[in-house]
Amino acid sequence: MTLTPVDDLPERAVRVRAPGKVNLSLRVGGRQADGYHPVSTVFQAVSVYEEVVATAAEDCTVTASGPQSELVPTDGSNLALRAARAVAERAGVDEGVHLHLVKGVPVAGGMAGGSADAAAALVACDALWSTGLSRDELLELAADLGSDVPFSLVGHTAVGQGRGHLLTPALSRGEFHWAFAVQDRGLSTAAVYAAFDELHAGAQDLEDRDVPLMQALLAGDATALGAALHNDLEAAALELDPGLAEPLAIATDAGALGVVVSGSGPTVAALARSRQHALAIAAAFTASGVADRVLTATGPVAGARVVAGE
Repeated sequence: MTLTPVDDLPERAVRVRAPGKVNLSLRVGGRQADGYHPVSTVFQAVSVYEEVVATAAEDCTVTASGPQSELVPTDGSNLALRAARAVAERAGVDEGVHLHLVKGVPVAGGMAGGSADAAAALVACDALWSTGLSRDELLELAADLGSDVPFSLVGHTAVGQGRGHLLTPALSRGEFHWAFAVQDRGLSTAAVYAAFDELHAGAQDLEDRDVPLMQALLAGDATALGAALHNDLEAAALELDPGLAEPLAIATDAGALGVVVSGSGPTVAALARSRQHALAIAAAFTASGVADRVLTATGPVAGARVVAGE
């Protein structure tokens, strides 16, 4: 991902980087009266990043560049823009801001790219305007913006409950290596959940079945972690996009320790034995033509943080 050189930043500008995520486990309950599904999930932040440059301006505006940037809305529905306005409202700020998003996380790919933009915008505007909001206040704003935004703020590895926004840090040792098969065609999260509802009538049991996964993280055991990867939405994603079976199979044939659809898809995440093995799985994705783009990454990494500017 091309980064804006520090020297090229305007005088009143802040650059923040926030990571994408993979759900190591995603267990989904039945749809509730408010339309939401309760979840129990284990997030890991990975080294595929969104970058937000916030510059002082008269109005609140947003632009985007990078892969799939043409798919990013630049009107009031943009999550980063909503985050900026939330900070301004909470802190009583009268100023505007221009947000430029440099896309690195797939759009509508199940890796929380929009949530990373929102988290980065919260941190950037807080720094740009010197609002001094506490981390708890930023997390409260994040939860109002979307279920994955709080995790994009904190990063590392965490257990998410409720809509995924109630976070508990998870103990994790070592570094894990990933290869991602990215599709330019996105999958609507709402459509995947609707397909999930059709496949699973009635309430789903969210009883804690992730003890082996948590033990694997604590031990830094990639083999055990691969065996414990789980996603309740995978069948629904495959129902809507049967072509996802191909990258799942290719990764398995390439010796991935575990392979799973990331979140609501369509990105397929493959856990590798090492950095070199992740590159080998990525090469298999490319050679077989089952992905529009291929990424490799490591995790866990930190959440949204200022990397240049005020």
